[in-house]
Amino acid sequence: MRIVIAPDKFKGSLTAAEAARAIARGVHAADPKADVVAAPMADGGEGIVEALVAATDGSFREIRVTGPMGEPIAARYGLLGDGRTAVVEMAKAAGLVLVPKDRRDPLRATTRGVGELILAAAGTGVHRLIVGIGGSATNDGGAGLAQALGYRLIDAQGREIGPGGGPLADLDRIERDGAARALTGVEIAVACDVTNPLCGPSGASAVYGPQKGATPAMVEQLDRNLARLAEAIERDLGVAVAEIPGAGAAGGLGAGLVAFAGGRLEPGIDLVIEAVGLADKLRGADLCLTGEGSLDAQSAFGKTAVGVARLARSLGVPTFALVGSIGEGAEQCLAQGLDAYFPICPGPMSLDDAMARAPDLLARAAEQAVRGFLAGVRPSSKRIHVHE
Repeated sequence: MRIVIAPDKFKGSLTAAEAARAIARGVHAADPKADVVAAPMADGGEGIVEALVAATDGSFREIRVTGPMGEPIAARYGLLGDGRTAVVEMAKAAGLVLVPKDRRDPLRATTRGVGELILAAAGTGVHRLIVGIGGSATNDGGAGLAQALGYRLIDAQGREIGPGGGPLADLDRIERDGAARALTGVEIAVACDVTNPLCGPSGASAVYGPQKGATPAMVEQLDRNLARLAEAIERDLGVAVAEIPGAGAAGGLGAGLVAFAGGRLEPGIDLVIEAVGLADKLRGADLCLTGEGSLDAQSAFGKTAVGVARLARSLGVPTFALVGSIGEGAEQCLAQGLDAYFPICPGPMSLDDAMARAPDLLARAAEQAVRGFLAGVRPSSKRIHVHE
C-alpha cells in the first residue's frame, strides 16, 4: 500500500507538517507496512512557508523587517529544496496576528516589511518567488511594499508620503527610477484565493477593512485612497490594477504585487501543488489522505482538501478528507474530487479540548479511515451470501 498524505494546517492546533505526521501515525497503526509519502500542503495563506519548506526538504532564513505598525520584528522566509525557489508569507511581516486588537489601525499599517522580505529572498539568487498573501493587518494597496522596493510615492510638495492606507490621500505621483532592480530575472507568483477587486463594495476596504479595525468612515476613506493609488499606478506605471480579480486581496497587496513587483496572481493551491510536485507523488498511489480544520460549501472553491482531491481523482487515486468540523454544504465537495470525509472528533467536546487533543484525534481518525479502506480492497476467500 502506498498512501500519500497531503493535509493543510489545522489552524490554531497543528501545522500542515504536524498534521501529516499525526496522520502517518494513524496509517501505520492500521497498516505497519504502508509506504507513506508526506506532502504538507497550504492554500496560499498563512502556513505556506512552513508547508513548502517541509514538503521539499527546504530551509528557513530569518531577518529583521519593518512590522505592520512600523516596529522592527523578526520574520522568516523559506528556500525550497529545488534550490531555485523561495517562498514568502506576507503575514510574517504584516499579518493581523502581529497587531493586538487595541492597536489595529489600517490607516497606519504598512506592507513595507513584505517588500523587505521579498528583497532578502530574491537576494539569495533564486529564479522564482512564491508570495502567499492573506491574514493582513494592512490596507495600503502595497504602498509600503513599493517604498521598500525603491519606488518613491510623492505628494504635491515633493515629499515621500508616510506609511499606511491613510497617507495615500496625499499621493500625487509615483517615481520608479531604479526601483525593483533586485527582482530582475525573478518570477513572482502570488498565491491568491479571493477574487475581490481593489475598490468598491466588494473591494479590499469594504470587505476586509472592518476586521482590521476600520470604522465605517475609515472604510470610505480607505476605499477613496486605494482608488487614488490605482489611478496613479495606471498613469505613472502603465498598469491597470483596479479591476483585476484578486487585486483587493490582503488590503490591496494583490494589486501592489502586480504593479510594483511584476507579480502574477494565481490560485494558491495550484501553486503549492506544483511546488511540492504532488502529481508525481500521487501517480501510482493507492490512497490519498488530506485534511484541514473545517470543510463546508466554501471549501469547494479552491481550498486545500478539494484542490488535492481534484488532482488525485484525475490520476485515479481515491481521496479521503479528515477534518476538524463539517459545515453546511460540505457534501458539495464530493462532486469536486473527494470520495469521503470524516470528522476527527469522536463525540461532543469543547473546541479547546479538540484543539489540545488534535494530534491523537487526527491519528485515530486516519487509522479508522485506512482500516475501512483496507476492508474494502482486501481479497476474501470466504464470502457470505444471504438468500431469501
